[in-house]
Amino acid sequence: MESLRLKRVQMPVIPIIGQWIKENPGTISLGQGVVNYGPPEEAFSYVKEQFGAGVVNKYALGEGIEPLLEIAKKKLYAENDIVFNAVRSSIFVTAGANMAFYNLIFAIADPDDEIILLTPYYFNYEMAISIAGCKAVCVSTDSNYQPDLAAIRKAITSKTRAVVTISPNNPTGVVYSHKILTEINLLCRECGIYHICDEAYEYFVYGEEKHFSPGSIKNSEDYTISVYSLSKAYGMAGWRIGFIILPKHLEMAFKKIQDTNVICASVASQYMAVAAMKLGPEYSVSYRKKLKEVQKMVFSQLKKLGNKITFSHSDGAFYVFMRINNTKLSSMELVKKLIFEYGVAVVPGDTFGVYNGCYIRLAYGALEEKTVSEGIGRFIDGISQL
Repeated sequence: MESLRLKRVQMPVIPIIGQWIKENPGTISLGQGVVNYGPPEEAFSYVKEQFGAGVVNKYALGEGIEPLLEIAKKKLYAENDIVFNAVRSSIFVTAGANMAFYNLIFAIADPDDEIILLTPYYFNYEMAISIAGCKAVCVSTDSNYQPDLAAIRKAITSKTRAVVTISPNNPTGVVYSHKILTEINLLCRECGIYHICDEAYEYFVYGEEKHFSPGSIKNSEDYTISVYSLSKAYGMAGWRIGFIILPKHLEMAFKKIQDTNVICASVASQYMAVAAMKLGPEYSVSYRKKLKEVQKMVFSQLKKLGNKITFSHSDGAFYVFMRINNTKLSSMELVKKLIFEYGVAVVPGDTFGVYNGCYIRLAYGALEEKTVSEGIGRFIDGISQL
């Protein structure tokens, strides 16, 4: 019999959509948030060398292999203006940002504690909070999907343990401003709670607003937690590698859950990450330039739908989050219809915590421009017939 804890957790929507796609060969997926390129060739060669040396066949320390920890610290200083201080902070390599967040919730919260998520939220985070027996307190963003500081303040209670921000955002693609992230961070300091900052899409910023890391705020080490991933920038989604910077006082708690949950992230993947990060963000520059062009094409094509949809012209990640106007279909019903009748897949908005209408997330990072264009064409055909 399934546990009562898991009965309260929403179904993982990506596998459901994946099954529908399998049943409809030729479907173009504008659903899952991955990029259309893989890790650098140099990284594969480096990992092969480690296989030859036999170092990937044994456990590593829970916090990660030393070469990766060191290059991560250098990256934080050079790119995020975060000076790693071993007296006040700890760093752990994790099996992706998802595992970093999952482990973290168990490290900072007890059952019935509250974690503030900004809606629309990243669904796996809401699921992790529920699995831990905690409560996700959902706070709406404004009409442009930017955080509302007053609403966040109002939602904080004696049970609140953290506020989570994701910038650039999944699912909206919106980039949060330096100002609002700083204000949220200072609010967390004032209230004695943690600020969890997901920066998985840090390199995917296309507009005037620059990516900002709240972990760089002076004297914020004791309550700011920063989560990073190699899945997007280095095309390493299947390698499952990320890392987390957290306050020193959480080190032992995080070690306990890390050791119980996974022992250590895949050692082969960690060496892959070392080689990839040596190349730096420059590796993906050309790919990101192409994504920016794809984004322009997507926005231009979507305008053909006029008032049938409402969407934000976001400046980050590779998503469009939109409302489908004047339809009685639920978002899940619409997703199924688009797959079975038009051969194109998107993700329903209710899995991101938005229920006041029919919303969907469209992802354009996983495909070449020509295929994205074909998929958008099918999507437009489907929505036009509603």
